[in-house]
Amino acid sequence: MNLADRVARCRKVLTVCERSSGRAVTLSGAATCAAQVASCPVRFVLTDDLTRLCAELAYSRGARDLACADLLHVPAESLWIEWCQAPWQSALEEYGFPSGGDASRCGGRRGVLIRSGPDGRRGTVRTFWTLGEKEVLASSMEGYFDFDTAEGEEPEPPRGERAGSARGVRVHDGTHKHEDVLARCFRFRYERTWADYYAAAALSPAESQAVLRHVLGTVAIDVPLLLAFLLLLASRTSLPRQVRSFERLNRARHKGGRAPLLDCIEVRAPLLPEYGHGWRANPHGARRFPRLHHVRGHLVRRGSQLFWRIPHLRGSARAGAVRNRTVIWTFDEAHAQRERLSS
Repeated sequence: MNLADRVARCRKVLTVCERSSGRAVTLSGAATCAAQVASCPVRFVLTDDLTRLCAELAYSRGARDLACADLLHVPAESLWIEWCQAPWQSALEEYGFPSGGDASRCGGRRGVLIRSGPDGRRGTVRTFWTLGEKEVLASSMEGYFDFDTAEGEEPEPPRGERAGSARGVRVHDGTHKHEDVLARCFRFRYERTWADYYAAAALSPAESQAVLRHVLGTVAIDVPLLLAFLLLLASRTSLPRQVRSFERLNRARHKGGRAPLLDCIEVRAPLLPEYGHGWRANPHGARRFPRLHHVRGHLVRRGSQLFWRIPHLRGSARAGAVRNRTVIWTFDEAHAQRERLSS
């Protein structure tokens, strides 16, 4: 079952005991967002191959200095995106991120609910995931973004929300030397009920910092993958997709008294050429072929086009010659025009 269905059916209200006063307080959880997910007009479900592709683009070294904020666009004012944790976690570990525990091994799923403005350039994002077979969790922290944020400025919180609140938390990669969309365009804050709960808890500075780092680790890590997906989705050729409608199955479920399944759009990775294999000897014998090694994928941007060098093996005559592994995604001229005007 998709995570969207599980969130939409969640009715268990999250109630905790306030440490300072001992009174029961209700916090925002999956049940709070059930109606929003159920009514979401666009729900994307990423296949495992696309999840791995987006992770390659998001977390490899070659993607770190990609200037792409002007190409990004959320295609609906309410958008749901979900993926399986196993291929995502595998990619994180490959690129040096610590393991997420048992979630990836038990077939867990992960998803985000994005609420944006009409132009798709600013909004909020909240993360959801499964724990075991039954429990569905929602992050206590949400992110807000503005892709039009200029260097040195702060992205503004969504209009009408938490006016006058403290500035959101900035997350950045210390190894960045160039453009960093995450650091420039995104900020993170506790959801209102969670902010009030932690404020009343009277935590020490060390405790507050520990909680903040833990919660940030559950939400900020999703953003690079989301940006990669939105980039591919906005390209002129886009991504192979198939609408999953459960109309016939839902009629049977209705007769059996079960809740209907939500329609979704399954999105797959584009088909890519396979590696060429075979024997190819060095005819001159004057230069030794390099040892077989793995070349990480990387991105290069030229105007309105993104060039992705697919991860591949190089070296060793026994492995054959590696063919051109470049995929080009072209974006609408409007994006390139916006880039020229802003430069």
